[in-house]
Amino acid sequence: MVDKRDATPAAEAATPDEGFMRLALDEARAAAAEDEVPIGAVVVCDGRVVARAHNRRELDEDPSAHAEFRAMVDASRALGRWRLTGCTVYVTLEPCLMCAGLMVNARVDRCVYGAPDPKGGALGTLYDVSHDARLNHEFQVTPGVLQGECASVLREFFRAKRAARKAAARRPDAGDAGHDASVGEQ
Repeated sequence: MVDKRDATPAAEAATPDEGFMRLALDEARAAAAEDEVPIGAVVVCDGRVVARAHNRRELDEDPSAHAEFRAMVDASRALGRWRLTGCTVYVTLEPCLMCAGLMVNARVDRCVYGAPDPKGGALGTLYDVSHDARLNHEFQVTPGVLQGECASVLREFFRAKRAARKAAARRPDAGDAGHDASVGEQ
């Protein structure tokens, strides 16, 4: 669904990429508020946001509910087409193989990400799906936009999760209350 308030990037941004990444950061914070790993994404086509989303794997009980995956699906619905040519995906963390693969299949023009993902990044860190000659589509990648802020949101989320687990473990009646096996996964 197109949100009229997303027509232009945030006024305080130095560049359009930073403005759209700030919108993705807003989505990441919304994910954290839902106790989801704080990753956010927006899809921009012709200078306007056509979709925005954040991680919802836990809430939706859906392994594919990554921020950028959800945003691309929503963008396809909003635009009435599966091809996302002319679109740029902004995401706070470097996409994984699944999401980078969807970018290839959706024919996005470009992906802009904030923080690299040393454990699963598929746009240059561990793999580079964006420029693999064996695939039927290539797209531009702009890494590191607002990298520090994007990484900080993730770091603070996991720091709070670890602190809560430690506090729960110190309580004699805690049992398994502080254990969440999903922490640490996108």
